[in-house]
Amino acid sequence: MFDLAIFWEWIAFAVRWLHVITAIAWIGSSFYFIALDLGLRKAPDLPKGAHGEEWQVHGGGFYHIRKYLVAPEAMPEHLTWFKWESYSTWLSGAAMLMVVYWVGGELYLIDAAKADLALWQGIAISALSLGVGWLIYDALCKSALGNHPTVLMVLLFVLLVAMGWGYNQVFTGRAMMLHLGAFTATIMTANVFFIIMPNQRIVVADLKAGRAPDPKYGKIAKLRSTHNNYLTLPVVFLMLSNHYPLAFATQYNWLIAALVFLMGVTIRHYFNTTHAHKAAPNWTWAVTAILFILIVWLSSAGFRPGGAEDEVAMTPTQQRFAQDAHFEQARDIVLGRCSMCHAREPFYEGILWAPKRVYLETDADIAAAARQIYVQAAISGAMPPANVSYITPEERQVLARWYRDASGMVLLSEAE
Repeated sequence: MFDLAIFWEWIAFAVRWLHVITAIAWIGSSFYFIALDLGLRKAPDLPKGAHGEEWQVHGGGFYHIRKYLVAPEAMPEHLTWFKWESYSTWLSGAAMLMVVYWVGGELYLIDAAKADLALWQGIAISALSLGVGWLIYDALCKSALGNHPTVLMVLLFVLLVAMGWGYNQVFTGRAMMLHLGAFTATIMTANVFFIIMPNQRIVVADLKAGRAPDPKYGKIAKLRSTHNNYLTLPVVFLMLSNHYPLAFATQYNWLIAALVFLMGVTIRHYFNTTHAHKAAPNWTWAVTAILFILIVWLSSAGFRPGGAEDEVAMTPTQQRFAQDAHFEQARDIVLGRCSMCHAREPFYEGILWAPKRVYLETDADIAAAARQIYVQAAISGAMPPANVSYITPEERQVLARWYRDASGMVLLSEAE
Protein backbone atom coordinates (compact mmCIF):
# COMPACT_ATOMS: atom_id res chain seq x y z
CA MET A 1 0.00 0.00 0.00
CA PHE A 2 1.34 3.42 -0.94
CA ASP A 3 0.15 5.90 1.63
CA LEU A 4 1.29 9.48 1.15
CA ALA A 5 0.73 10.40 4.81
CA ILE A 6 2.88 7.50 5.99
CA PHE A 7 5.55 8.30 3.43
CA TRP A 8 5.58 11.94 4.53
CA GLU A 9 5.93 10.97 8.19
CA TRP A 10 8.99 8.86 7.34
CA ILE A 11 10.46 11.71 5.28
CA ALA A 12 10.02 13.98 8.31
CA PHE A 13 11.62 11.34 10.56
CA ALA A 14 14.56 10.85 8.18
CA VAL A 15 15.22 14.59 7.92
CA ARG A 16 15.01 14.96 11.71
CA TRP A 17 17.42 12.03 12.15
CA LEU A 18 19.87 13.60 9.71
CA HIS A 19 19.55 16.94 11.49
CA VAL A 20 20.30 15.42 14.89
CA ILE A 21 23.32 13.50 13.57
CA THR A 22 24.85 16.52 11.84
CA ALA A 23 24.09 18.73 14.86
CA ILE A 24 25.93 16.29 17.12
CA ALA A 25 28.94 16.46 14.80
CA TRP A 26 28.88 20.27 14.69
CA ILE A 27 28.34 20.80 18.40
CA GLY A 28 30.92 18.16 19.25
CA SER A 29 33.63 19.73 17.11
CA SER A 30 32.71 23.23 18.31
CA PHE A 31 32.88 22.31 21.98
CA TYR A 32 36.06 20.31 21.45
CA PHE A 33 37.99 23.10 19.76
CA ILE A 34 36.87 25.75 22.25
CA ALA A 35 38.01 23.49 25.12
CA LEU A 36 41.24 22.70 23.28
CA ASP A 37 41.94 26.37 22.60
CA LEU A 38 41.34 27.35 26.22
CA GLY A 39 43.47 24.47 27.54
CA LEU A 40 46.62 25.18 25.52
CA ARG A 41 49.83 25.40 27.54
CA LYS A 42 53.15 27.07 26.85
CA ALA A 43 56.21 24.88 26.28
CA PRO A 44 59.91 25.75 25.85
CA ASP A 45 60.27 23.80 22.60
CA LEU A 46 57.35 25.34 20.72
CA PRO A 47 58.20 26.09 17.08
CA LYS A 48 58.13 29.63 15.72
CA GLY A 49 54.62 31.04 15.57
CA ALA A 50 53.11 28.37 17.86
CA HIS A 51 50.87 29.71 20.61
CA GLY A 52 50.58 26.62 22.81
CA GLU A 53 50.26 22.87 22.90
CA GLU A 54 48.14 20.16 24.46
CA TRP A 55 48.70 16.45 25.14
CA GLN A 56 45.57 14.33 25.05
CA VAL A 57 44.79 10.64 25.31
CA HIS A 58 41.82 8.97 23.65
CA GLY A 59 40.99 5.57 22.20
CA GLY A 60 44.21 4.00 23.45
CA GLY A 61 46.51 6.56 21.83
CA PHE A 62 48.23 9.84 22.67
CA TYR A 63 47.75 13.04 20.66
CA HIS A 64 50.17 15.97 20.61
CA ILE A 65 48.40 19.10 19.37
CA ARG A 66 49.88 22.53 18.71
CA LYS A 67 48.11 25.75 17.78
CA TYR A 68 49.58 28.50 15.65
CA LEU A 69 48.07 31.83 16.57
CA VAL A 70 48.21 33.04 12.97
CA ALA A 71 49.70 30.27 10.80
CA PRO A 72 52.79 28.06 10.52
CA GLU A 73 55.74 29.25 8.44
CA ALA A 74 54.86 26.90 5.59
CA MET A 75 51.63 25.36 4.32
CA PRO A 76 51.24 21.80 5.71
CA GLU A 77 50.76 18.95 3.23
CA HIS A 78 47.56 17.75 4.88
CA LEU A 79 44.95 20.15 6.22
CA THR A 80 41.54 19.14 7.58
CA TRP A 81 38.77 21.72 7.28
CA PHE A 82 35.82 21.78 9.65
CA LYS A 83 32.85 23.24 7.79
CA TRP A 84 30.46 20.57 6.55
CA GLU A 85 29.23 19.80 10.06
CA SER A 86 27.83 23.34 10.22
CA TYR A 87 26.52 23.44 6.66
CA SER A 88 24.83 20.04 6.91
CA THR A 89 23.18 20.94 10.20
CA TRP A 90 21.70 24.13 8.76
CA LEU A 91 20.59 22.53 5.49
CA SER A 92 18.91 19.58 7.22
CA GLY A 93 17.31 21.96 9.72
CA ALA A 94 15.96 24.11 6.89
CA ALA A 95 14.53 20.98 5.26
CA MET A 96 12.85 19.99 8.52
CA LEU A 97 11.40 23.48 8.89
CA MET A 98 9.85 23.16 5.43
CA VAL A 99 8.51 19.64 6.04
CA VAL A 100 6.95 20.34 9.44
CA TYR A 101 6.12 24.04 9.52
CA TRP A 102 5.53 24.90 5.87
CA VAL A 103 3.72 21.79 4.64
CA GLY A 104 1.93 21.47 8.00
CA GLY A 105 1.54 25.22 8.33
CA GLU A 106 -2.22 25.31 8.94
CA LEU A 107 -1.73 23.35 12.16
CA TYR A 108 1.77 24.18 13.34
CA LEU A 109 2.78 27.54 11.86
CA ILE A 110 -0.04 30.06 11.75
CA ASP A 111 -1.95 31.11 14.84
CA ALA A 112 -5.06 32.77 13.44
CA ALA A 113 -5.96 34.09 16.89
CA LYS A 114 -2.80 36.22 16.78
CA ALA A 115 -2.60 37.26 13.13
CA ASP A 116 -5.02 36.87 10.24
CA LEU A 117 -2.56 35.56 7.66
CA ALA A 118 -2.83 33.26 4.69
CA LEU A 119 -0.53 30.24 4.80
CA TRP A 120 1.70 31.64 2.04
CA GLN A 121 2.15 34.84 4.04
CA GLY A 122 3.22 32.87 7.10
CA ILE A 123 5.69 30.89 5.01
CA ALA A 124 7.07 34.11 3.52
CA ILE A 125 7.60 35.58 7.00
CA SER A 126 9.21 32.32 8.08
CA ALA A 127 11.66 32.27 5.18
CA LEU A 128 12.54 35.96 4.98
CA SER A 129 12.95 36.50 8.72
CA LEU A 130 15.78 33.99 9.10
CA GLY A 131 18.30 36.15 7.28
CA VAL A 132 17.41 39.40 9.05
CA GLY A 133 19.31 38.51 12.20
CA TRP A 134 22.49 37.75 10.30
CA LEU A 135 22.42 41.09 8.45
CA ILE A 136 21.96 43.07 11.67
CA TYR A 137 24.45 41.02 13.67
CA ASP A 138 27.10 41.10 10.94
CA ALA A 139 26.77 44.88 10.65
CA LEU A 140 27.25 45.23 14.41
CA CYS A 141 30.33 42.98 14.37
CA LYS A 142 31.91 44.96 11.54
CA SER A 143 31.25 48.26 13.29
CA ALA A 144 33.38 49.78 16.06
CA LEU A 145 31.49 47.50 18.47
CA GLY A 146 33.57 44.61 17.15
CA ASN A 147 36.28 45.80 19.55
CA HIS A 148 33.90 45.55 22.50
CA PRO A 149 32.87 41.85 22.71
CA THR A 150 30.77 42.22 25.88
CA VAL A 151 28.67 45.09 24.49
CA LEU A 152 28.29 43.14 21.26
CA MET A 153 26.98 40.09 23.11
CA VAL A 154 24.45 42.23 25.01
CA LEU A 155 23.15 43.71 21.77
CA LEU A 156 22.91 40.23 20.24
CA PHE A 157 20.86 39.13 23.25
CA VAL A 158 18.52 42.11 22.79
CA LEU A 159 18.11 41.20 19.11
CA LEU A 160 17.23 37.60 19.97
CA VAL A 161 14.69 38.63 22.60
CA ALA A 162 13.07 41.07 20.19
CA MET A 163 12.82 38.39 17.49
CA GLY A 164 11.31 35.92 19.96
CA TRP A 165 8.65 38.45 20.91
CA GLY A 166 8.02 39.29 17.27
CA TYR A 167 7.64 35.66 16.22
CA ASN A 168 5.16 35.16 19.05
CA GLN A 169 2.91 37.87 17.63
CA VAL A 170 2.38 35.84 14.47
CA PHE A 171 3.18 32.16 14.94
CA THR A 172 2.04 29.39 17.24
CA GLY A 173 4.12 28.94 20.39
CA ARG A 174 5.98 25.90 19.07
CA ALA A 175 6.66 27.66 15.74
CA MET A 176 7.96 30.68 17.65
CA MET A 177 10.47 28.55 19.56
CA LEU A 178 11.54 26.63 16.48
CA HIS A 179 11.96 29.76 14.37
CA LEU A 180 13.94 31.53 17.07
CA GLY A 181 16.24 28.49 17.11
CA ALA A 182 16.51 28.56 13.31
CA PHE A 183 17.10 32.33 13.42
CA THR A 184 19.99 31.82 15.84
CA ALA A 185 21.38 28.81 13.96
CA THR A 186 21.36 30.87 10.76
CA ILE A 187 23.60 33.45 12.44
CA MET A 188 25.91 30.66 13.58
CA THR A 189 26.19 28.95 10.20
CA ALA A 190 26.54 32.29 8.41
CA ASN A 191 29.46 33.03 10.73
CA VAL A 192 31.14 29.87 9.44
CA PHE A 193 30.23 30.36 5.77
CA PHE A 194 30.75 34.12 5.38
CA ILE A 195 33.46 34.91 7.95
CA ILE A 196 35.39 32.01 9.45
CA MET A 197 35.98 29.97 6.29
CA PRO A 198 36.80 32.94 3.99
CA ASN A 199 39.26 34.27 6.57
CA GLN A 200 40.94 30.87 6.79
CA ARG A 201 41.16 30.72 3.00
CA ILE A 202 42.90 34.11 2.96
CA VAL A 203 45.48 32.83 5.44
CA VAL A 204 46.04 29.64 3.41
CA ALA A 205 46.43 31.67 0.21
CA ASP A 206 49.03 33.87 1.89
CA LEU A 207 50.96 30.81 3.03
CA LYS A 208 50.95 29.31 -0.46
CA ALA A 209 52.15 32.61 -1.90
CA GLY A 210 54.92 32.92 0.65
CA ARG A 211 53.36 35.98 2.34
CA ALA A 212 53.07 36.50 6.08
CA PRO A 213 49.34 36.17 6.95
CA ASP A 214 47.63 39.11 8.64
CA PRO A 215 46.70 38.14 12.24
CA LYS A 216 43.45 40.17 12.06
CA TYR A 217 41.72 37.40 10.10
CA GLY A 218 42.28 34.89 12.87
CA LYS A 219 41.12 37.40 15.48
CA ILE A 220 37.87 38.06 13.62
CA ALA A 221 37.20 34.35 13.13
CA LYS A 222 37.90 33.67 16.81
CA LEU A 223 35.29 36.27 17.86
CA ARG A 224 32.59 34.69 15.68
CA SER A 225 33.51 31.20 16.85
CA THR A 226 33.20 32.31 20.49
CA HIS A 227 29.73 33.72 19.80
CA ASN A 228 28.73 30.40 18.26
CA ASN A 229 29.96 28.62 21.36
CA TYR A 230 27.70 30.63 23.65
CA LEU A 231 24.66 30.27 21.38
CA THR A 232 24.84 26.49 21.01
CA LEU A 233 23.04 25.36 24.19
CA PRO A 234 20.04 27.70 23.75
CA VAL A 235 19.62 26.51 20.15
CA VAL A 236 19.50 22.89 21.34
CA PHE A 237 16.83 23.84 23.90
CA LEU A 238 14.75 25.64 21.27
CA MET A 239 14.94 22.67 18.91
CA LEU A 240 13.75 20.31 21.67
CA SER A 241 11.08 22.66 23.00
CA ASN A 242 8.35 21.50 20.60
CA HIS A 243 8.07 18.31 22.67
CA TYR A 244 7.27 20.26 25.87
CA PRO A 245 4.12 22.42 25.95
CA LEU A 246 5.17 24.10 29.19
CA ALA A 247 8.00 25.66 27.20
CA PHE A 248 6.25 26.69 23.99
CA ALA A 249 2.52 26.91 24.73
CA THR A 250 2.55 29.46 27.52
CA GLN A 251 1.83 33.17 27.70
CA TYR A 252 5.48 34.02 28.35
CA ASN A 253 7.15 31.56 25.97
CA TRP A 254 9.27 34.30 24.38
CA LEU A 255 10.51 35.36 27.82
CA ILE A 256 11.31 31.75 28.69
CA ALA A 257 13.42 31.62 25.52
CA ALA A 258 15.22 34.81 26.63
CA LEU A 259 16.09 33.27 30.00
CA VAL A 260 17.36 30.14 28.27
CA PHE A 261 19.83 32.28 26.31
CA LEU A 262 21.11 33.62 29.65
CA MET A 263 21.39 30.07 30.98
CA GLY A 264 23.46 29.17 27.94
CA VAL A 265 25.87 31.98 28.82
CA THR A 266 26.24 30.99 32.48
CA ILE A 267 26.73 27.29 31.70
CA ARG A 268 29.28 27.89 28.93
CA HIS A 269 31.10 30.48 31.06
CA TYR A 270 31.63 27.85 33.74
CA PHE A 271 33.04 25.25 31.36
CA ASN A 272 35.07 27.72 29.29
CA THR A 273 36.68 29.06 32.48
CA THR A 274 37.53 25.62 33.85
CA HIS A 275 38.90 24.50 30.46
CA ALA A 276 41.24 27.49 30.66
CA HIS A 277 42.58 26.04 33.95
CA LYS A 278 41.27 28.97 35.97
CA ALA A 279 39.36 28.95 39.24
CA ALA A 280 35.91 27.47 38.67
CA PRO A 281 33.20 30.18 38.77
CA ASN A 282 30.80 28.12 40.88
CA TRP A 283 28.48 31.11 41.23
CA THR A 284 27.29 30.42 37.70
CA TRP A 285 25.41 27.33 38.91
CA ALA A 286 23.47 29.40 41.45
CA VAL A 287 22.55 31.90 38.72
CA THR A 288 21.58 29.06 36.38
CA ALA A 289 19.36 27.52 39.06
CA ILE A 290 17.62 30.86 39.68
CA LEU A 291 17.01 31.31 35.96
CA PHE A 292 15.59 27.79 35.75
CA ILE A 293 13.23 28.43 38.68
CA LEU A 294 12.03 31.60 36.93
CA ILE A 295 11.36 29.56 33.80
CA VAL A 296 9.34 27.00 35.76
CA TRP A 297 7.27 29.80 37.30
CA LEU A 298 6.74 31.60 33.99
CA SER A 299 5.57 28.40 32.31
CA SER A 300 2.25 28.57 34.17
CA ALA A 301 2.01 32.23 35.16
CA GLY A 302 -1.01 33.91 33.65
CA PHE A 303 -2.12 30.78 31.81
CA ARG A 304 -5.67 30.93 30.52
CA PRO A 305 -7.06 27.92 28.66
CA GLY A 306 -8.53 28.83 25.30
CA GLY A 307 -12.28 28.74 25.04
CA ALA A 308 -14.98 29.02 22.43
CA GLU A 309 -14.17 32.70 22.01
CA ASP A 310 -10.77 31.68 20.63
CA GLU A 311 -12.26 29.74 17.74
CA VAL A 312 -11.52 31.04 14.28
CA ALA A 313 -12.94 30.32 10.85
CA MET A 314 -11.85 27.05 9.25
CA THR A 315 -9.50 27.06 6.30
CA PRO A 316 -10.69 25.44 3.05
CA THR A 317 -8.68 22.31 3.86
CA GLN A 318 -10.22 22.06 7.32
CA GLN A 319 -13.69 22.57 5.86
CA ARG A 320 -13.12 19.65 3.51
CA PHE A 321 -12.36 17.36 6.44
CA ALA A 322 -15.29 18.69 8.51
CA GLN A 323 -17.77 18.23 5.67
CA ASP A 324 -16.75 14.69 4.74
CA ALA A 325 -19.39 11.98 5.01
CA HIS A 326 -17.34 10.10 7.62
CA PHE A 327 -16.64 13.15 9.78
CA GLU A 328 -19.54 12.75 12.20
CA GLN A 329 -18.46 9.19 13.06
CA ALA A 330 -14.81 10.23 13.36
CA ARG A 331 -15.71 13.21 15.54
CA ASP A 332 -17.69 11.04 17.94
CA ILE A 333 -14.74 8.67 18.27
CA VAL A 334 -12.27 11.50 18.89
CA LEU A 335 -14.53 13.18 21.44
CA GLY A 336 -15.05 9.89 23.26
CA ARG A 337 -11.51 8.54 23.14
CA CYS A 338 -9.19 11.56 22.89
CA SER A 339 -10.69 14.81 24.10
CA MET A 340 -10.51 13.99 27.79
CA CYS A 341 -6.78 14.73 27.51
CA HIS A 342 -6.74 16.93 24.42
CA ALA A 343 -8.92 19.62 25.95
CA ARG A 344 -8.35 23.19 27.01
CA GLU A 345 -9.15 22.04 30.52
CA PRO A 346 -8.32 18.29 30.55
CA PHE A 347 -10.36 16.15 32.91
CA TYR A 348 -8.26 12.97 32.68
CA GLU A 349 -6.56 12.41 36.03
CA GLY A 350 -2.96 13.61 36.10
CA ILE A 351 -3.18 15.59 32.85
CA LEU A 352 -2.85 19.32 33.48
CA TRP A 353 -2.22 20.44 29.90
CA ALA A 354 -3.31 19.01 26.58
CA PRO A 355 -0.38 16.97 25.20
CA LYS A 356 1.66 19.21 22.90
CA ARG A 357 -1.24 21.69 23.26
CA VAL A 358 -3.20 19.80 20.61
CA TYR A 359 -6.89 20.41 21.28
CA LEU A 360 -9.58 18.01 20.02
CA GLU A 361 -12.82 19.51 21.29
CA THR A 362 -14.44 21.35 18.40
CA ASP A 363 -15.05 20.52 14.76
CA ALA A 364 -12.34 23.00 13.81
CA ASP A 365 -9.88 21.40 16.25
CA ILE A 366 -10.49 17.92 14.87
CA ALA A 367 -10.41 19.00 11.22
CA ALA A 368 -7.14 20.88 11.77
CA ALA A 369 -5.50 17.82 13.36
CA ALA A 370 -6.79 15.33 10.75
CA ARG A 371 -3.39 14.08 9.57
CA GLN A 372 -2.07 13.78 13.12
CA ILE A 373 -5.17 11.79 14.13
CA TYR A 374 -4.67 9.56 11.11
CA VAL A 375 -0.99 8.87 11.85
CA GLN A 376 -1.20 8.70 15.65
CA ALA A 377 -4.53 6.93 16.19
CA ALA A 378 -5.67 5.36 12.92
CA ILE A 379 -2.71 3.59 11.35
CA SER A 380 -0.57 3.31 14.48
CA GLY A 381 -1.32 2.66 18.12
CA ALA A 382 0.64 5.64 19.43
CA MET A 383 -2.54 7.30 20.66
CA PRO A 384 -4.09 6.95 23.10
CA PRO A 385 -0.95 5.98 25.10
CA ALA A 386 -1.24 2.34 26.15
CA ASN A 387 -4.75 2.56 24.67
CA VAL A 388 -6.02 3.90 28.00
CA SER A 389 -9.35 4.93 26.46
CA TYR A 390 -9.84 1.50 24.84
CA ILE A 391 -10.19 2.62 21.25
CA THR A 392 -11.16 -0.40 19.14
CA PRO A 393 -9.64 -1.61 15.84
CA GLU A 394 -12.97 -0.84 14.16
CA GLU A 395 -12.83 2.75 15.41
CA ARG A 396 -9.30 3.13 14.10
CA GLN A 397 -10.55 1.98 10.70
CA VAL A 398 -13.27 4.63 10.78
CA LEU A 399 -10.68 7.32 11.45
CA ALA A 400 -8.55 5.98 8.61
CA ARG A 401 -11.49 5.98 6.16
CA TRP A 402 -12.38 9.53 7.15
CA TYR A 403 -8.89 10.86 6.51
CA ARG A 404 -8.38 8.95 3.27
CA ASP A 405 -11.75 9.94 1.89
CA ALA A 406 -11.47 13.61 2.84
CA SER A 407 -7.89 13.99 1.65
CA GLY A 408 -8.61 12.27 -1.66
CA MET A 409 -5.63 10.02 -1.01
CA VAL A 410 -4.63 7.84 -3.94
CA LEU A 411 -3.86 4.31 -2.87
CA LEU A 412 -2.33 1.67 -5.08
CA SER A 413 -3.86 -0.94 -2.82
CA GLU A 414 -5.57 -1.02 0.51
CA ALA A 415 -5.29 -3.72 3.14
CA GLU A 416 -8.21 -3.87 5.49
